[in-house]
Amino acid sequence: MDSLGALNVFVQAAEARSFTVAGRQLGVSSSAVGKAVARLEDRLGVRLFHRSTRAITLTPEGRLFLERCRRIFCEMEAAELELSQSRAHPGGVLRVSLPLVGMLMMPSLSAFMRAWPDIELDLDFTDRLVDVIEEGFDAAIRTGDPDDSRLMTRSLGTFRYRLVGAPGYFERYGVPRSPADLAGHRCLRHRYPSTGKLEEWCLADEDGAPVETMARASVSSAIEPLLYMAEQGLGLACLPDFAVRDRLATGALVSVLDDAVRHTGTFRILWPSSRHLSPKLRVFVDFMADNLLSGHSP
Repeated sequence: MDSLGALNVFVQAAEARSFTVAGRQLGVSSSAVGKAVARLEDRLGVRLFHRSTRAITLTPEGRLFLERCRRIFCEMEAAELELSQSRAHPGGVLRVSLPLVGMLMMPSLSAFMRAWPDIELDLDFTDRLVDVIEEGFDAAIRTGDPDDSRLMTRSLGTFRYRLVGAPGYFERYGVPRSPADLAGHRCLRHRYPSTGKLEEWCLADEDGAPVETMARASVSSAIEPLLYMAEQGLGLACLPDFAVRDRLATGALVSVLDDAVRHTGTFRILWPSSRHLSPKLRVFVDFMADNLLSGHSP
């Protein structure tokens, strides 16, 4: 940037044919302009100006250098214009890693595609811990706390869990009135594919004391099968509210023990650390933060 500053001083002086006028345009003294030009000449090893008490004129080397400098500044202006246009109309491929539950994000993702048709989404659904940088992802959406210092992060919103079952299930097996009643129910559990551990149902009694729920009927490493099994009346599932919102609204599922369920989670988007977000990634981050868990899509 110091070099570009020196080139700008030279161009201003060459076009004005005066250190004094150039200094006035740049907001510095004529002496400062003369010294900057002298340092540039020393670095280049050539004389750029013929100087006299009345005027300065370009040497042949100075005229050649001026043309080159003008091309440099024209290229910079073109680059700035390109970036400003890209910011106004982002486009290109955006590669994003999402958890398997990401299929339930498709309404928001589809809305993004309609809002920004020039951005092509390349979506990779997996629950494994991807290396965003090494695997060439622009971003990843995950739950939990980030632990990679090479990544920037932004919260996309917090969700809570709902304990749900089909109306037909409750007709056959009854409605649990307390967390302790779940011992006699068929509980559909989620297994973390990365660790093999079952996801805990964070339940509390009336006094706020944690209650363990050991019963289970079926286990899945993805949420969609649990959602399907719950709809079919095969058991109770503890699922994110955004995953069951529509089914609760239609009555396909019913939630129970709402006051006892204390389980919550946070979606975060992660991307490689950099000073500036690319325009396509910036609009994606902003859009998902505004719409992912809002319950509606524009």
